[in-house]
Amino acid sequence: MTAPTLLPPRTVSELGERALVARVTGRLPMPPWVVVGPGDDAAVIAPERGALDVLTTDALVDGVHFDRRFVPPDAIGHRALAVNLSDLAAMGASPRAVLLSLVLPDALDVAVVDGLLDGLLALAATHGVAVVGGNISRTPGPMMIDITAIGSVKPRRVMTRSGARPGDAVYVTGSIGDGLVGLRSLDIPDGQAPTHCQERYLRPQPRVRAGMLLGRNRATSSCMDTSDGLADAVRQIADASGVGITLDAAAVPIGDEARRWYAAHAQRALDAALVGGDDYELLFTVRPAHRGRLRHVRRSLGDLPITQVGVVTKGRTLSVQTDDGPQPLPEGFDHFR
Repeated sequence: MTAPTLLPPRTVSELGERALVARVTGRLPMPPWVVVGPGDDAAVIAPERGALDVLTTDALVDGVHFDRRFVPPDAIGHRALAVNLSDLAAMGASPRAVLLSLVLPDALDVAVVDGLLDGLLALAATHGVAVVGGNISRTPGPMMIDITAIGSVKPRRVMTRSGARPGDAVYVTGSIGDGLVGLRSLDIPDGQAPTHCQERYLRPQPRVRAGMLLGRNRATSSCMDTSDGLADAVRQIADASGVGITLDAAAVPIGDEARRWYAAHAQRALDAALVGGDDYELLFTVRPAHRGRLRHVRRSLGDLPITQVGVVTKGRTLSVQTDDGPQPLPEGFDHFR
């Protein structure tokens, strides 16, 4: 009698925790500064000489931060890491290591985990980041990916949100509004899919090099990433610095593809761009005396646009200067609103 053919495990429950952990850790390259990697109770890494450690963490939840109906597994992994790298970039830090925790439903296909790792490890390799440990757990609810990222930065190169002063110029990297258009066009396809915007949502490129150069040249007085929207970043810097900020509506760099999409859907591009998120650009302020430092950063970055979008003011007023006069800055993203 012929023995029955055994099918490979399809779900994480069928595979089991130990085999799943081995499947993940078997794909993780370790640089020489990792003293103890996956397989122990904790990871041990050698600190970078003369540098400060910078730590950040973000969790992405299915149905809140992504939707598996239209976000492929590799993009989920890419986005989970990009969120954290963007935070390190805003501090001027060079990313080094991450801890990865996966909270998975029983019935999740193993191929989803494999694809998630594909996207995460590809972005990690681009930025020289090592996945040094983490955890896997079961959930009766939606899938969640939680990442803690560790970077390093020299003491005098740390950027924060709290240094803006009246008279400083306000700048942003790249373009604003693409991520939200990408999300909306993926969620409700209508035959007018803006492919660039969709890629910007699915696989955002954190401005790691820009953040490191801004910090290295000490060009900024404050900095923050725009993952929760430009309006939110403006408000956060203003609150932390105790200042006001006026944005120039005409200067906000909204891409042509995003403008066309909004026009086709009878929406105001500026309003949506200000409150939308998922762009992962850097918003920062520069003293008038330090504009030469910014010019050096611009030359080093090459093609990445850096646009002045406003000015820091006295008082605490937050506004957008339009053709119809100053308008109040809209509220930014809030998880619980």
